[in-house]
Amino acid sequence: MSTVTTQRVRTGRITFLVALAVFAQESTWNLYESQVPPLLRQHLGSAAVIGLLMGMDNLLGIFVQPWMGNRSDNTRTSWGRRMPFLVVGMPVAALLFLAIPHTAGSLPLLIATMFGYALVANSFKPIAEALLPDFIAPERRSRANAVVKIAASVTVIVAALISIFLIDDHPMLSFAIPSILMLAAMLVLVAKVRDSRSPAYRAAVEEDRRADGEATAEVRVRDIVPEILKDRDRSRLLLIVSILVFGAAWAASRSLVTNYGIEALGMSRGDAGGLTLPSGVAFIVVAYPVAMLAERFGRLRVMTAGMGVFAAAMVLGTVVQTAAGTVAALCVASAGASAFLINAVVVLWNLAPSDRVVGTYTGLYTVGWAGGGFLGPALVGGMVDVTGWPLMLLDVAVVALIAVLAVVRVRVLQRRSAAERAL
Repeated sequence: MSTVTTQRVRTGRITFLVALAVFAQESTWNLYESQVPPLLRQHLGSAAVIGLLMGMDNLLGIFVQPWMGNRSDNTRTSWGRRMPFLVVGMPVAALLFLAIPHTAGSLPLLIATMFGYALVANSFKPIAEALLPDFIAPERRSRANAVVKIAASVTVIVAALISIFLIDDHPMLSFAIPSILMLAAMLVLVAKVRDSRSPAYRAAVEEDRRADGEATAEVRVRDIVPEILKDRDRSRLLLIVSILVFGAAWAASRSLVTNYGIEALGMSRGDAGGLTLPSGVAFIVVAYPVAMLAERFGRLRVMTAGMGVFAAAMVLGTVVQTAAGTVAALCVASAGASAFLINAVVVLWNLAPSDRVVGTYTGLYTVGWAGGGFLGPALVGGMVDVTGWPLMLLDVAVVALIAVLAVVRVRVLQRRSAAERAL
């Protein structure tokens, strides 16, 4: 077997395993986003308050994820720097997720369980995702990340099928299935992955030796963030801002869509929870071609176009306000959003100055995404309280357009930087 073929096999293998890790965590997150809001609705009447509580996990992520990503960057074990955290975090998160429907009768107990699950799941979320840049070369990260995002999209379909066929009659079993999937995926990762063998881990160890002899010189979050803020080239900062704002639009479109179906379209809880099912298929169909287009025409250009499609689809859903129209709008929106979801983190990884900090940069990506996830449902929920449920999708479109402007500015800065380097 040639060296190139061997490398492709290794790339495909690690891409599959990273996709499995992400599938495991997203299998719980998607059902959480879809079916916890109705549990809260049993106790609360305000869409804004429900949105605020649904954004709690993202608020925790703002503080937990970059710190944990940085902790993993500075960890050195025989298993590497990522796996020890996954081995501990995934089983605990699965058990807490399993407990959610059992606590739904009491609002304080439900919120406490939600908090525990969100805290643990946020702790290992950026660590699982950081495995990809550890193993995959920069030029192939878009297509590898597309595979990972396809795996995440499959969990949208899983959550929708559970909503349609199980949630109304078997709520406890509905939450047990993703928990079991997470535990099974963790066992496969334990058996197959040693990230101490990754190119990025070896490069980081070598950088440690050059930086401080035999000792490990830690790179801290409080050193990285000020450097990004002070950089005259605002590309990294604006990219994180765009991640936050588009994350707000995306989170609102997912977290509130079940209640939108109930309130605006007159659907049952189970049927409304299945509105996202076709959009998951749409994402799977377009994800890999979008990654190839990004590698050919430029990631930022494809991201901008996709975000515009997402916003336009939300307007379409407002105009054609039926169950079928909403499904069509969510499909088009999901296809457009894939351009951003696949490429934004890749752009940020490739802007990182060193392999030593890819976990921290993954954490910064998730800070932006989690910040948007926290603000988006509350912001759009507040807009819904003012304008009514029928205009919810239009409210999402307005938020998405702000993110488009931020990415356009990043494109301008990158073209200017490339022109200066060419001089």
